[in-house]
Amino acid sequence: MVLFRKEFRDSAAYSSESDLELSTVRHQPEGLEQLQAVTKFTKKELQSLYRGFKNECPSGLVDEETFKLIYSQFFPQGDATMYAHFLFNAFDMDRVGAIRFEDFVVGLSILLRGTVHEKLKWAFNLYDINKDGYITKEEMLAIMKSIYDMMGRYTYPMLRDDAPIEHVERFFQKMDRNHDGVVTIDEFLETCQKDENIMKSMQLFENVI
Repeated sequence: MVLFRKEFRDSAAYSSESDLELSTVRHQPEGLEQLQAVTKFTKKELQSLYRGFKNECPSGLVDEETFKLIYSQFFPQGDATMYAHFLFNAFDMDRVGAIRFEDFVVGLSILLRGTVHEKLKWAFNLYDINKDGYITKEEMLAIMKSIYDMMGRYTYPMLRDDAPIEHVERFFQKMDRNHDGVVTIDEFLETCQKDENIMKSMQLFENVI
């Protein structure tokens, strides 16, 4: 994801084209106009993002193993395997086992330019591992453990082994308003937006996208 974002930042280095180059890929993405309508990117930005995407994924699709390999390059100090798995599932909106360019730019648009509400809804989708509309304590713990694993043991200050559990316990105590053992989207949004500490904690999530 970091690599694609570098391509996005370097967009000024590319010349403008009339449309996406589609001749060398097996999956053809939607037209620029359609993607402009559902994202907050300009036509030129979409062209640059597509070049970066096609460079890494000539077929036009990213499977999970490829995604993990690309993502792990940016976290050599830790094990990014599980977090990349969860992140892949959040981007794979159609549950087809592959990320299309459309999936990628829609998600990236939310993460880079979305409102706080949109970003939190995307985060909820990430934490809702089985996509049943609720976040359980087990799901939140799985995500948190994967983030701590990815950050590695070279973080400063050094993180204790029980840090993910403590993190989740604090989150859940605040979010599960009716104490039914699950967090709904409404509980998640309301709690996050009202609690400054939780919003700061969410930056840990944002920094590893």
